[in-house]
Amino acid sequence: MIGGDEWRAWLSTVFAGRTVGIKQTDEHIWLVSFMHYDLGYFDDETCRLEPLQNPFGAKVLPMCPV
Repeated sequence: MIGGDEWRAWLSTVFAGRTVGIKQTDEHIWLVSFMHYDLGYFDDETCRLEPLQNPFGAKVLPMCPV
């Protein structure tokens, strides 16, 4: 559950009992973070979270020239 003084939004059971940070970046827009990772931007008017790029995603390395 994340929220401000006037609103609340359910995020995920994955974060149950954990501290999730929110920081207002613009009117109605909040940056949602967990540990040292920014997860995405939450719009409190539409109650939607727009995820950022996955910091744990697969990384493709360039091939070495032969």
